[in-house]
Amino acid sequence: MGQFLPDSGQFPLEDQIKNLGDDELLDFWEETQYLERILVEEESSEAEHSLEYERVILQELMLRSCRRTLEGGR
Repeated sequence: MGQFLPDSGQFPLEDQIKNLGDDELLDFWEETQYLERILVEEESSEAEHSLEYERVILQELMLRSCRRTLEGGR
């Protein structure tokens, strides 16, 4: 299973996400959605970070989808 390293300056979020499998990436997205709901309920300033996670996850999923489309068309 993949592992997310939240405060690692050597491994940006984008690089960590690229190393996750599809199922792990979707699990990570689901977990960020769950944590966001909790943080919003607590009115935590950490809730802002979930939008960045979601943007990066969606970007990676779109990139993977485009790659599969191109590879399937050959």
